[in-house]
Amino acid sequence: MNRHAKKSLLRKVRKQRLRYITVLPSLVTLINGICGFAAIMFATKAGQTKTAGIDAFSYHFPFLTVACYMLGAAMLADMLDGRLARMSHSTSSFGGQLDSLCDIISFGVAPAVMMLKFMEVNVSAGTPIDVFIYRFLWLASAIYIGCAAIRLARFNVENEEDESSHMSFLGLPSPAAAGVITSLILFNQYLVNDPHNSGTLMSGIGHNAIVITLPFITIAIAILMISRLPYPHLVNRYLKGRKPFAYLVWTIVLLVLIIFIFEFAAAVIFCGLAASGPAKWLYIKAKIHSAAVKSRAAEAAG
Repeated sequence: MNRHAKKSLLRKVRKQRLRYITVLPSLVTLINGICGFAAIMFATKAGQTKTAGIDAFSYHFPFLTVACYMLGAAMLADMLDGRLARMSHSTSSFGGQLDSLCDIISFGVAPAVMMLKFMEVNVSAGTPIDVFIYRFLWLASAIYIGCAAIRLARFNVENEEDESSHMSFLGLPSPAAAGVITSLILFNQYLVNDPHNSGTLMSGIGHNAIVITLPFITIAIAILMISRLPYPHLVNRYLKGRKPFAYLVWTIVLLVLIIFIFEFAAAVIFCGLAASGPAKWLYIKAKIHSAAVKSRAAEAAG
C-alpha cells in the first residue's frame, strides 16, 4: 500500500470516529437499559427463601413485583429518549444504536427471564418441574428473545428519524410486547397477594389461567413482533394535535381506571393493544371476503 492510499484510509477512519453525542437523550436511554438490568436481577431472586440484607423481599412475589415496576420505568425512559432527541433535533445513528442495545436488555431479555422465573416458581410448587415442561419454557423464552432482536434490528434498518414516520409501526413494538408479559405477571401478583383477593375463587381462576397461558402468550407476541401487522403509535396517533372532544373524555376515563385498578387496567391495555393487530387484520379479510361474495352473487344474478 502506497503512502497516498494510507493517508486516504486514515481519513476515512477519522471520519467514522464518533466525536460528539447528545448527553440528555443518551442518559435517558441508559436509564432504560439499567432499569431492564435491575428487572432481571430482581426476577432472578424470585423463589429464594433468604437473601442477605433484603429481609423485606425474602418471599418471591415482591421480587417479581419490583421487577415489573423496574420494567415500567424502562418503558417510560424509552418513551422519553427518542422524543427528547427529536425535539432537540439531535437524532443520530449513535442514539438509535444505543437505544436498540438498551431495548434488547429491557424488552428482550428481561421479559423472557421474568416469564421463566415466574413459571418456575408457580409450576414447581416445591417439586421439580417436568423436563419436557422446563424445556418448553426455555424454548418460549428463547423464541421471544430471538424475535425481539429481529424486531429491533429491522426497525433500525427501516426506521426514519422524522416525527411523521412515528405514527404507526409494522409489527408489535418490543415495549408493548414486554408490557403484555409484565402486566400479566403484575396482575397475578395483585390477585395472589392482595388481602381482598387472596384465597377467593376469582383469584384462583385468574392465577391458574395466567400460569397456564403465559408461555403460549409469550410465543404469540414474539410472532407478532416480527409480523407486518400495523400497530398505531398511541401517543402520536390519539393524543398529539387537535382531536375531538370525545378523546378527552375517554382519556380521563382511562386515567381514572388506571389510578384505581392499575394492575387490571395495565393488563387490559397491553393485551388489547397486542390483540388489535390480528383482530383488525381478520376484520379486513372478512370484509374483503364478504365484498367478493356479494360481487359474485350480483354477477350471477345479473
